[in-house]
Amino acid sequence: MMDIRLYYEKAGDGEPLIMLHGNGEDGTYFKHQMEYFSKDYRVIAIDTRGHGKSPRGEKPFTIRQFAEDLNGFMEEQGMEKAHLLGFSDGGNIALAFALRYPGKVESLILNGANLCPAGVKPSVQIPIVLGYKITSFFGRFHHRSRQKAEMLGLMTTQPDLSPRQLKEVKARTLVIVGENDMIKDSHSLLICESLPNARLVRIKGDHFIAAKNPEEFNRAVSRFLRNCDSIV
Repeated sequence: MMDIRLYYEKAGDGEPLIMLHGNGEDGTYFKHQMEYFSKDYRVIAIDTRGHGKSPRGEKPFTIRQFAEDLNGFMEEQGMEKAHLLGFSDGGNIALAFALRYPGKVESLILNGANLCPAGVKPSVQIPIVLGYKITSFFGRFHHRSRQKAEMLGLMTTQPDLSPRQLKEVKARTLVIVGENDMIKDSHSLLICESLPNARLVRIKGDHFIAAKNPEEFNRAVSRFLRNCDSIV
């Protein structure tokens, strides 16, 4: 049973397309996707536990718990299945969810996801680790520092998935990344090759392609979803 209710925004009708934002963000990250995809889908942008307008609650602040929260949300909304579009930590949540609840996933779009912290380029990961250590220290005295440490902690210890586990994910998957992403290119390729039914697409931009290059991002995701929908 969920200890909180997740905040969400929705638009459109049709098959549900759930959008999961990254670390420290909220559902408004997908402002360039909501209207675009609402023409064909019921688009739902969720604020993850402790992000945006969703309360923190008392349960663990982990990727696996966020996946459990998603399951609770879908049950609350009466959704049997959904397409999942996850960005960064949202992609990691989508992967964790697909492993735990494979029958509830229509398709996966993984934008800048990673299996472990080592999948992030050192130039990005090292400052995150240092920031986590600093905020953890000051978190003993200040609530805001504790909150920041909890956020950064997600990126220093999680996710913790192996390529072997990905063999269990049968859903059609699009792995989509920026050409200059903060996720190592070799790591994105590893994710794609470890999934039984996946393809990799690279588009111009960095980690934040959905926000900074929405036209190309939306077209690539739309092509993928149309191909999914055409399969009987």
